[in-house]
Amino acid sequence: MQHLDAIIVGGGHNGLTCAAYLAGAGLKVLVLEKNAAVGGAAFTEEFHPGFRNSVAAYTVSLLNPKVIADLELARHGLRIVHRPAANFWPVDDKRYLLMRGGLAERQAAVAQFSQADAKRLPAYDAMLERAADVLRDLVLTTPPNAGGGVAELIKGAGLGRRMMALSLDEKRVLLDLFTRSASDFLDGWFESDVVKAAFAFDGIVGNYAAPSTPGTAYVLLHHCFGEVNGKRGAWGHAIGGMGAISAALAAAATQRGVLIRTDTKVARIITRNDAAVGVKLTDGEQIFARTVVANVPPKLLFRDLIAPDAVPSETRAQFTGMKAGSGTFRMNVALSELPDFTCRPGTQQQDHHGAGIVIGPTLDYLERAYLDARLEGWSREPVVEMLIPSTLDDTLAPPGQHVASLFVQHVAPHLPAGRSWANAHEKATFADVVINTVNRHAPNFAASVVGRQVLSPLDLENRFGMVDGDIFHGALSLDQLFSARPRLGFADYRLPLAGLYLCGSGAHPGGGVTGAPGHNAAREILRDLSGPLRAWTRRSRHKKG
Repeated sequence: MQHLDAIIVGGGHNGLTCAAYLAGAGLKVLVLEKNAAVGGAAFTEEFHPGFRNSVAAYTVSLLNPKVIADLELARHGLRIVHRPAANFWPVDDKRYLLMRGGLAERQAAVAQFSQADAKRLPAYDAMLERAADVLRDLVLTTPPNAGGGVAELIKGAGLGRRMMALSLDEKRVLLDLFTRSASDFLDGWFESDVVKAAFAFDGIVGNYAAPSTPGTAYVLLHHCFGEVNGKRGAWGHAIGGMGAISAALAAAATQRGVLIRTDTKVARIITRNDAAVGVKLTDGEQIFARTVVANVPPKLLFRDLIAPDAVPSETRAQFTGMKAGSGTFRMNVALSELPDFTCRPGTQQQDHHGAGIVIGPTLDYLERAYLDARLEGWSREPVVEMLIPSTLDDTLAPPGQHVASLFVQHVAPHLPAGRSWANAHEKATFADVVINTVNRHAPNFAASVVGRQVLSPLDLENRFGMVDGDIFHGALSLDQLFSARPRLGFADYRLPLAGLYLCGSGAHPGGGVTGAPGHNAAREILRDLSGPLRAWTRRSRHKKG
């Protein structure tokens, strides 16, 4: 093996992004992926004969436009198309809320439930867009590190100036979004329970919480800062599924000289003198490099890959104690025909079939789904987001047939005593609950399912390393955001061992298929490798605990 500058543990989209940037700067980089193909959760596979779909991650919006441009992902085959409508909420047998792209169309849809809410919608959109602009401004920055010395004070001062430039009303909105619950926040804007539920849904996506839980307003905002093909706030589909993103990233990285090894599982980070110097594989092979970059959840890294005596016990406890668990259950289904919704009938393709279809008609419904899971292990009436990407992409299913992604909330990451997600009966029983939930709104749905793939929180952990099934690699709560992500003192992508870095969703800005943590980590690694001072300072700080 040639001399290496960086070993990246985990070939998910952030690991590939980081690798491509490092190699583009002339570094020798090796990516190690435990699965048979790169991509992590952004991966497409055939799950039923003739039917392919995105296995875990399932829709595009947050992928950063700078990453797309810098790595020339379009040249490497990535093509993203818009949904014909943003979201579709069946409410009952007669009523539905269908949100298309234009403001006038969205106001008309909302007006069916509340004229007052329709009038408020432009102000709400403008408010949310201003708040999302603040996030967009921070996504590709390295947060200031608590206790990090003069350089971090200067960085924090720059951030402070940006915040001071906001108006008082904008500051109030940001404070509300970062601290309040989605339901409390939306109560100040709208009166219709259906309309509030539609917006509150973004606050519980991948978040094991009720809309009344403080902090869910931020998760709502987190899902609003993306864009598709230059259109802000839009959601789209990558032709070929989410694996097309990973394939384009892998092609960009390979062209820049990155070496990629699949079916290669890391057993341990090798440490010497308070520094990470390489990795040991499960077959015993040892590989050394100047830096080791982790594209795995911080909790998994310190629980499974770093020896207990390599860091102080207090430091280890900070990371293994991170709050994790998305409360999500993931299914892919092969369909003989499109769903025939009672509120919007027809199996011939219509715009709502290409939207994000959400079963979650009221705030009370969203609330009960969470409470059920906390008490019983899963929701009797779960929240289901269904996408049918084959309406936009005929490469995924045979002619006239379709595939659907079902992203389901809520399930307990760990079932009550005596029960386990390792039990196939538990998974199958809840999968039936999910199918029946959709079937209540589209009575042909259950009969149209000809194959299914089912992933519990345990499956997501075993296959993709998502501890407790957490799609964000750690909850997006106030104590795990920005300078506190993953933990206070380690927000700059550097971890408590010299030469060890974090480039995955457990770092700022958090989860979603963004590429931003990989981009940002690469920048910090390149700064360190240009001179030894920062790494020495890092090691010194670690020794002090």
